[in-house]
Amino acid sequence: MGRTSDAREKILAAAQSLIELRGYSALGVAEICKAAGVPKGSFYYFFESKEALALAVLDEHWEAQRGDWARVLQGGGEPLARLRRLFEETEAGLRAGQQSCGTVSGCMFGNLTLELSNQTEPIRERLQQIFEAQVEMVEKVVAEARDRGEATVGDAREAARSIVAQLEGQVLFAKLYNDTRHLDALWENCLSLLSARRTDTASVSS
Repeated sequence: MGRTSDAREKILAAAQSLIELRGYSALGVAEICKAAGVPKGSFYYFFESKEALALAVLDEHWEAQRGDWARVLQGGGEPLARLRRLFEETEAGLRAGQQSCGTVSGCMFGNLTLELSNQTEPIRERLQQIFEAQVEMVEKVVAEARDRGEATVGDAREAARSIVAQLEGQVLFAKLYNDTRHLDALWENCLSLLSARRTDTASVSS
């Protein structure tokens, strides 16, 4: 059981790495198995199709990211400071990836949305669920900031959706230009979206 589980994890890890580098459509099962160092038969033991593998990669990637987002957004400190920390950790992760492979890989969820949202319904639905979960997590922080009088928004849900959309858009530009400096405006833009009152913990650092 341990060896078969290990093979599955190798396939998932190889698929995630290849999807981040090259996208989904150009990949073949044989290439994924070669990168994972497992026989092709192992692939179909665990996954009935490449689409099933992509869904599993999305789930695993979101499980890890959701843990990171929960740690930051549900942690200690003022709500706007927690939101800012999310942006900072996102930028740090992209910068680390750029230093490792030479390019800004962007967001897997955003990349696959652009590539596949009109091609495969199961993946489109899963991406919708993931983005809605992100919006819900940010919404709670926005509502908390509003209740404390630190932000002025009528609809916390729509404000959260705009923040997630802005984050995805700036990450897309960082990928397009291979330059993480495109993320520098995230916090200022977020404060404007929220009509937020600046505090020492929420203001942009120099």
